[in-house]
Amino acid sequence: MQQQMDVAAGKAAEIAAGMPDISAPFWAWLVFGGLVAIMLAVDLLVFEKKPHARTLREAAVWSAVWIALALLFNVGVYFWEGRERAIEFLTAYLVEKSLSVDNLFVFLVIFRFFGVEDRYQPRVLFWGIIGAIAMRAILIFAGVSLLYYFDWLLYFFGAILLYTGFKLMFSRDESYRPSETLAYKLVRRYARITEHFHGEHFFAREGGRLVATPMLLVLVIVEATDLVFAADSIPACLGISRDGFVVFTSNIFAILGLRALYFLLSGLMGRLRFLKPALSIVLVFIGVKMIVEEASKSDTLGSLTSRLPHISTSMSLAVIGGILTLAAALSFLVPSKGTASEEAGPQDKAGTSAEDSPSKTAGSSDGAAGDSDTPAAPRDTGGGEKT
Repeated sequence: MQQQMDVAAGKAAEIAAGMPDISAPFWAWLVFGGLVAIMLAVDLLVFEKKPHARTLREAAVWSAVWIALALLFNVGVYFWEGRERAIEFLTAYLVEKSLSVDNLFVFLVIFRFFGVEDRYQPRVLFWGIIGAIAMRAILIFAGVSLLYYFDWLLYFFGAILLYTGFKLMFSRDESYRPSETLAYKLVRRYARITEHFHGEHFFAREGGRLVATPMLLVLVIVEATDLVFAADSIPACLGISRDGFVVFTSNIFAILGLRALYFLLSGLMGRLRFLKPALSIVLVFIGVKMIVEEASKSDTLGSLTSRLPHISTSMSLAVIGGILTLAAALSFLVPSKGTASEEAGPQDKAGTSAEDSPSKTAGSSDGAAGDSDTPAAPRDTGGGEKT
């Protein structure tokens, strides 16, 4: 009987060794949550008390602040969890930060499509970040929990990364039209939306009725875009670390710096022409690494992968960092022949046509989107009671 118990305990230990770790103490989550809440409160109540367009200097300072906080937190992870976890955090943070740059281009197209003024864009991104944090928390812990019970899902996550990587590499640039997204169509169909902006407000009263403003429509599309983006980034981070605390905190720190990074790079996005190929290589690398590592634990597939070299976390960080650094350097050292047209703005590249440009009125304010799928006109008004 005792021998059977020892065997069962040994098997349980073997299984637990390969499972994702979600056992960070409560005080660690409390400290991290408090830090995030304080920084967001300072950002909203102090620096965003009055709507204003972010200057390049302000965006650079805030980008440096968020990066410094992430690195400082990484030092804390090093002394608390050790070198391996610290490298995992840094690698996941670097991957998430790099993937988010590609997503910023879509945000720029959305803002230009709807004609959102520069001074109101930070508010949309702020609440977009709040929503992104909530969605990431749900998705990450769902992913970690699923891996705990179904470790074969690592093959599925690896396949997602391989598919996304090859799609990024070989697909041509396609026009992004916010009016063709599911989120846009659902909101226009079921929400009562006024035809013009009311400053920075998401809701306003017109004729005694509460209506949504186009700012709410923009926010919903931004959130939907981030949800699609998370489908790639979260498997990538789970391919780097199985520690739920490391994956979550690295994701959140990357997201917190997203708004400042947007205003810092908005004028340079067209020049980062080697970023997409680099990201595709990174995703394929992580996907292959994830599949090979899981296959090596299998009795059936282990013999096939035994001859492959083991890729440590430190090596992964070096490979990913090297690929992204090379891509950034080449983008600036080898400019595209069409740089002038790219600097004219991603709006033209996105294929926004006269038919669905923001200059066209977006239907009535009675809540029915009407037959028109065009966005609301960017005209601002002081009328109506804001909420």
